[in-house]
Amino acid sequence: MEVRIFKPAKTAMQSGRAATKEWVMEFEPGARIEPDPLMGWSGSSDTSAQVRLHFATSSEAVAHAEKNGWTHSVQKPREPRIQRKAYADNFAFRRTQSWTH
Repeated sequence: MEVRIFKPAKTAMQSGRAATKEWVMEFEPGARIEPDPLMGWSGSSDTSAQVRLHFATSSEAVAHAEKNGWTHSVQKPREPRIQRKAYADNFAFRRTQSWTH
């Protein structure tokens, strides 16, 4: 089996970073996703696609994958680039665009 180990990114619907602290291990899809002929819902016969394991560190996740004999790939997280902004910047002389409100 092949697994992917990564640190999830912050979603657009949240302002905090609480769900981005743990490392996640997901299994790569083993079967195609096809629509159900009766209901039309998409589904697969591969139940391992529904499993997500959470770890405190990437080394714990790698050790777990190696213990079970799974091939793994680790994706390093990107650090967010923080742009400092201040309300006073709206009124600065160096502002290139005109004030809109």
